[in-house]
Amino acid sequence: MNNMYPYFVSFFTIVNVFIIFYMIAICLFYMMLFLLAFSGLKRERGLHQVEPYKKMKQSAFTPPLSIIVPAYNEEAGIIGSVLSLVTGSGRLDYPEFEVIVVNDGSTDSTLEKVMSRFKMVPIKNKVLQKRNGIQTQFVKDVYQSEIYPALFLVDKVNGGKADALNAGINLAKYPYFASVDGDTVLEPDSFLKIMKPIIEDSDQEVLATGGNVLLANGSLIVKGQMEESRLSRNPLVMMQIIEYMRAFLMGRIGLSQENLLLIISGAFGVFKTSRVIQAGGYRANTIGEDMELVVRLHRMNVEKKWGAKIVYVADPVCYTEAPEDMASLRTQRIRWHRGLFESLWIHKKMLFNPKYGKIGTMAIPYFFLVELLGPLIEFCGYIAMIIGLIIGNVFFTYSLALILLMIVYGSFLSMGAVLLEEWRLGRHQKISELNRLFFFALSEVFWYRPIMTFWRVQALFSILRGKNQGWGTLKRKGVSA
Repeated sequence: MNNMYPYFVSFFTIVNVFIIFYMIAICLFYMMLFLLAFSGLKRERGLHQVEPYKKMKQSAFTPPLSIIVPAYNEEAGIIGSVLSLVTGSGRLDYPEFEVIVVNDGSTDSTLEKVMSRFKMVPIKNKVLQKRNGIQTQFVKDVYQSEIYPALFLVDKVNGGKADALNAGINLAKYPYFASVDGDTVLEPDSFLKIMKPIIEDSDQEVLATGGNVLLANGSLIVKGQMEESRLSRNPLVMMQIIEYMRAFLMGRIGLSQENLLLIISGAFGVFKTSRVIQAGGYRANTIGEDMELVVRLHRMNVEKKWGAKIVYVADPVCYTEAPEDMASLRTQRIRWHRGLFESLWIHKKMLFNPKYGKIGTMAIPYFFLVELLGPLIEFCGYIAMIIGLIIGNVFFTYSLALILLMIVYGSFLSMGAVLLEEWRLGRHQKISELNRLFFFALSEVFWYRPIMTFWRVQALFSILRGKNQGWGTLKRKGVSA
C-alpha cells in the first residue's frame, strides 16, 4: 500500500491541477462576458425609459406579429397570461398582432377556462389549421374569441411543447411570431422593444430576438399586469432570481455581441416565420426545442449563406413563475440539461468545425465543454476538495485554491450580475432587498450550486442510461391574481 502512495499523490495532483486550470479558464471567460455585457448595457442604458419606442407603434415598418402561447396544464396562470396580451388600457402596446393559444391536450381545466373566460366559438374553415404545412398531432378544433377577435385557440392532441408551437405556426398569418409560455406575463411595451432590432436593422436580416425574463414569485400581478415588484421569501426562488440575472444579463448579452447566442428562451422570443417554416418548424422529438431551433437556424444561416443574425435584447421584460420546491426544481433542471445535450448531439457536426465560423469554433464548444460537461468536472472538483481536506498536508493547498475559485466563479459573478441589474433598472428601492440579494449570491457556492451540479450530473447519467423525459409538469400557483 505504501508503495502505491506516490502514484496516488501524482494522480491526485494531476486531477487537482486540471480542475484548477479549468476553473480559472471558466472564470476568465465569464469575466470577458461580464465586460461585454457591461459594454452593451452601457450603450443601451436608459433606453427603456425614452419615447422613441412609441414612434415604432406608428411606423409603417413595424411588422404585425403572431403570438403563440403553448399551454399544457396551465390552469393556474393561463388567464392572467392571455389577459396581459389581449386586454386594453395599454396592456400590450403593439400596433397589430394576433394571439394563438394552443391547448396541447391538457388534462386539467386549461381548455375550459380559456373557452369560458374569452367566449371562444369554433372556426368552420379547417384550412386554417394547416396554413403553413408543418406536420403536427391531430388538431381537434380551432376557436376564435367573440370579445377579442384577434384571439384564437387551437385544441389538439398532446404532442409536446414543440408540436404545440408548430400547430400555432400553422395558424400564424404574420411575418414574425413570438413564443410565450402559458405562465408568462408581459410588460405592455415588451414587443415594441423586442422588435426594435428587426425594424431598425435594414442592412442585416434578423432571424430571431430574445428578451429578458424575470421571476414573478412574490410579486403582485393583477389581471395580467405587474402592480408591485417584490422579492420572494423562498430561498430557492431567491437563488433562481440571481441565476436568471446572471444567465440573461451576462451570458446572453455577452454572446449576442458576437452573434454567438444559441438560446432564445421559450418564455419570450420572436422568430421570423418564413425562416422557421423553411427550417421545418420546431423539432418535435426533443425537449430542448427552443435551443435546438436556434442552433438549426445558425446552421442554416451558414450553409445557405443568409448572412443573418440572432439577437438578445435586454430591455423587453416578461415575468414567469419559478419552481418553489426542490422536486419541481430538480425536474426542471434535469429536463433543461437533457435538452442541452439533445441540441448539441443533433448538431454535433458543428462542434469545432471552422466551416461554421465562430458558432462552430466558439459557441458550440463553449456549450459542450462548459455548460454540458462543466457540472461533471465541477462535481469531481467537490470530491477532490473534500478528499484533499480530509487527507490534508500536500493536498490542502489545492483544496483551498478550488474553494476560492468556486467562490469567484459562483458567488462573485452572481453578485456582479445583481449589480448590473440594479445599475440598469434600479428595480429594488429598498436597501434590505439588495442586501438579501447579495447575501444569497454570496451563499450560492455553499449550498445551491452543489445541488444544481449534482442534478445536472444526474441528468448526464440518465442520458447514458437512455431514460426519456417529456414536457413534465411543475406545480403552479399562478402569477396573476
